[in-house]
Amino acid sequence: MPTLVKTIGSTFILAYKEDTARLETALTQSGCRCEVLRQVHRPGYERYSRSYLCLLNHRQAWESAVKSDQPTLIVEADFVPVQSFDKLPPPFDPADPDLGIAWLYTCAAQIYTITSNGYAQGYSTAMVAYVVTARSAQLLIELAEAVKADPGPDTYTPWDSGIEYYLRDRGLHNYVPWRNYGEHGGLPNPEHQQNNLSTTHRADVLYGPLAFAPPYAIAAGQPSQAQWLKTRGYGRLKGLGRLLLNKYLRGPVLKGSSQPARLLQFALGRQLTLRL
Repeated sequence: MPTLVKTIGSTFILAYKEDTARLETALTQSGCRCEVLRQVHRPGYERYSRSYLCLLNHRQAWESAVKSDQPTLIVEADFVPVQSFDKLPPPFDPADPDLGIAWLYTCAAQIYTITSNGYAQGYSTAMVAYVVTARSAQLLIELAEAVKADPGPDTYTPWDSGIEYYLRDRGLHNYVPWRNYGEHGGLPNPEHQQNNLSTTHRADVLYGPLAFAPPYAIAAGQPSQAQWLKTRGYGRLKGLGRLLLNKYLRGPVLKGSSQPARLLQFALGRQLTLRL
């Protein structure tokens, strides 16, 4: 089985003014061919919602991804990969000609089915770290055009929440990982709070220790073990809660599946670790 790094072409790091040096180093040492795409402020951008500015940054990467004959990895500047990133398998079937999006980091994830090769297809939101193909990138550019037309750049829109449905409705397969390939290290987003959404999201289960301390675990310029434990504990507990409340694997999905045992094994097995 090839590793994830062997199955992708370019890796794009999306940033504005953030320091991406540690992320670049970690991914480059893992074998990724990295390029940082920094958003340049233009006249009129001050009116745009933060969610639309984020969409524009991702669109910049999609416009490069459509030119590639290999899947493209896209990560945001606050992604913190695990130390074993270079050794991890792809979360998607490399032989799937209908690959849409494969998340390396999930938020509000659900699983729908387990393929014959053991990959999980399902739902996620948040675009912290994911893989797309030229075909799916083109469709996402079309989605960006639709958002531009309605509701428009000035209005907040949770465009990332609808990507799974958008691609699935167009015949593509979307994959969620067994465990997260890294952490969302960013600080709370005020725009989420203004729109009655959760202000923070963290990985529920990690593949291993992180390559470097995430921004949320830094206090007074130094790594804070207490903040790390608090935040990672929150992520683990929230993930367990979603499992127990049938949000990760929903009852109707399990009941209607021809392979309920495989779904249960996947959903339960990923949580069987003492690692925060």
